[in-house]
Amino acid sequence: MTIFKTYIKIVNKCKAPILLYTIFLIFFGGMNLQTENQQMSFQETKPDILIVNQDEEKGITKNLIEYLEQNSNNKEIEPTEEKRNDALFYRDVSYIIYIPKNFRKDFLNHQYPEIKVKSTDSYHASLAEMMLKRYYKIANIYNELETDENEIINKINEVLNQELEMEMTSQLDNSALEKASFYFNFTNYCTLAGCIYVICLLLTSFKKEAIKKRTIISKTKEKELNLKLLLSNGVFAFTLWLIYIGLSILLLGNIMFSIHGLLYIVNAFIFTFCALTIAFLLSNLVMNKNAINGIVNVIALGSSFLCGAFVPMEMLPNVVLKIAHLLPSFYFIKNNESIKTLETINLEGIKPLLLNMGIVLLFSIGFILLTNFISHKKRKID
Repeated sequence: MTIFKTYIKIVNKCKAPILLYTIFLIFFGGMNLQTENQQMSFQETKPDILIVNQDEEKGITKNLIEYLEQNSNNKEIEPTEEKRNDALFYRDVSYIIYIPKNFRKDFLNHQYPEIKVKSTDSYHASLAEMMLKRYYKIANIYNELETDENEIINKINEVLNQELEMEMTSQLDNSALEKASFYFNFTNYCTLAGCIYVICLLLTSFKKEAIKKRTIISKTKEKELNLKLLLSNGVFAFTLWLIYIGLSILLLGNIMFSIHGLLYIVNAFIFTFCALTIAFLLSNLVMNKNAINGIVNVIALGSSFLCGAFVPMEMLPNVVLKIAHLLPSFYFIKNNESIKTLETINLEGIKPLLLNMGIVLLFSIGFILLTNFISHKKRKID
C-alpha cells in the first residue's frame, strides 16, 4: 500500500505530459472528423477509380476501359506515380488499375497478362475490384471458347448487360468506421508516448540510491516489488485507456456503442496493456530522466510511422511493412483497419482479430519476463 500511495503522489506531478498527449489526440481526431463530415455531404453512387492504360486503346482493351468507365467515375490525375499515390492517400480515388503494355495481344494469345492495381481499404475499392475481376473472369471464359475478337467482345457485353445495375449491399456506416479507425490508429502514438514518458519518469524516482537500499534490506521480494509497481502502473494505464475511450465516445458518437465499437475498445485495451509492459521494461533500462524524451520519440513516433498510424499501410513500402511485423503496434493497427471493413460479426470473421490480439499479448508476456530478468540481474550487480 505504501508503494501505491507513493506512486499516486508522483503521478499528480506528471499531469502536464498526460494532458499534452490528450490534446494531440483531440486535435488530430477533430481534424479527421471535420474532413469526414465534408465527405458525408457528398454521396457517391460509383467508385472513384483511375485507369492507367499502357496499351493501345482498341479491341478488348478499349472494351474493358469502356466497361470500367460506365460503372465508375474515372478520374483524371497527373501522369506521375507520385501524384497517383497522393490521390490514393487523400482518397481522391479508391482504386488504380494498370493495364499493361501489349495487354490485348497477350490476352488474345491466351497468355492472360496480369492487371496490377493499387487500392485503399474502403468498400468503394472492393466494389471496383469486384467489377474488374468479374469482367476478367467472363473475358477469360469466352477467350477459350471463341477465336474472333469481335465475337469475344460481343459475348462479354451480352453477359455484362444482363446486370448493369449495381447495388450497394453493405450495411456498414463506412464513414463512421473510417473515423474510428483513424482515431484508434492515432492512439497508438498517444498511448505509447503517455505510458513510456510518465511510467519511466515515475519509476526513475524509485531508483534513487536511498530508496533502492531501503528496498533491498526490506522484506519485499524482488518479484513482489515488480508486481506491485506493475499493478500501480496498470492503474495509470487503465485510467489513460478510460480517458481515450471516453474521448472516442464524445468524438465518434453512436458507432462506439455498436459491436464494431466494442471491438475497437477491446483491441485498444489489449494494446494499452502491451504499452504498459513496454514502458515497464524501458524503465528498468533507463537511468537518466533526460533520456526519456528521446526514447519516446524513438519508440512511440517510430512505431507509429512504421506501422501505419499516421500513413495508411497500403502506402508504405513492403520493406517497411516487413520491419513493422516485429512491432506490436503493427498488429494493433492492422486490427483497427480490419474492424472497419468487417461486414459480418461471427467467429470466423473475428478470428484474424483474435489472432492479432493474441500476438500483442505474447509481446506483453515477453516484455514482462524480460523485465524480471533484467531487474534480477541488476539487483545482483548492485
